[in-house]
Amino acid sequence: MTVTEQPGKDTGCAGCGVKLQTTDKERAGYIPASALERTPTICQRCFRIKNYNEASSIAIDQDDFLRLLGGIASTDSLVVHIVDIFDFEGSVISGLQRFVGNNPVLLVVNKVDLLPRAVNHNRLRNWVQQQAKEQGLRTVEVVLCSAKRNIGFDRVVDAIEYYRRGRDVYVVGATNVGKSTLINRIIHDYSDLDAELTTSRYPGTTLDAVHIPLDDGKAIIDTPGIVYNHRMTEVVPRSVLQAITPDKPIKPLVYQLDEGQSMFVGALARFDFVSGDHQSFTLYLSNGVDVHRTKLERADELYANHKGKLLSPPSVEELDELPAWTRHSLRIPRGGEYDVFVSGLGWMRANSTAGAVVDVYAPKGIKVHVRRALI
Repeated sequence: MTVTEQPGKDTGCAGCGVKLQTTDKERAGYIPASALERTPTICQRCFRIKNYNEASSIAIDQDDFLRLLGGIASTDSLVVHIVDIFDFEGSVISGLQRFVGNNPVLLVVNKVDLLPRAVNHNRLRNWVQQQAKEQGLRTVEVVLCSAKRNIGFDRVVDAIEYYRRGRDVYVVGATNVGKSTLINRIIHDYSDLDAELTTSRYPGTTLDAVHIPLDDGKAIIDTPGIVYNHRMTEVVPRSVLQAITPDKPIKPLVYQLDEGQSMFVGALARFDFVSGDHQSFTLYLSNGVDVHRTKLERADELYANHKGKLLSPPSVEELDELPAWTRHSLRIPRGGEYDVFVSGLGWMRANSTAGAVVDVYAPKGIKVHVRRALI
């Protein structure tokens, strides 16, 4: 598989795919006229992300994302669905099968380097296959990888070449799951191109479909990320993203709890152990987030007095940007291994099979549920 030519001005920004324009600085695709002759040609937004780690507030219509996805069903293509293992349920595209029709789906599970090193990859793959099945997703293969750490990347490339069989390849996924990072690896490893897609920790970096031609006349098409507001990473202020987005292996935090105890994850979420036998719980979170334990009877007072200070992130000023908390009352079943999952933030594993009742407080709209244990 060989990439042939660099996307030009006629096909849009080489970084995010959006159509270039020189008239309106506030609209997507703006580029100063003086920069049109630069190679590669990228919009001002991508230039700022690449060089200054800035992010613009340009929003892309969700309906446009769905229309683009819906067009895949009428093609004869391979669909590569990239998900983030740290936020699997939050990043898997709900109802993807109806968008892609009968086209085969290769499920690429990125960021496995974030999990503790002792995790068994065969068990992890089985867990993903079961979760995908429950989501109604039919996959030809599940590939575990880390584009950032070059783990499993050769298998990703081999699987794409094997399953595409001379067809176009559509790469789909939610925002910030590593789509552009993976495609940049393909560009770097299989071509002499100078161009690369814009990557950053900010959601929604790719604004329009980016076509990367292959030597057989077909193309890899990087689609915009679907924005899911049930993920913590979509609702927190940008300054908080760095704290809650892991960039190295998670260090599990183990707590022995009696019923009537609470744990705060910064000022972003709260776990209350409402009832159950004395047992241990393991938190899997970014290493940049602090956890504080207290008695349930003191939890409201602690939050009122210390949110944004001792309990952070976010800061006092940033708290106003978050939705108010919603309580989720959950029952962890007896006799199995389960997690309490908070999309975009992490999860809490119940280490006992005795069962428990927990309340989870998180910003309104964030996906919170009990699942089979990942680890």
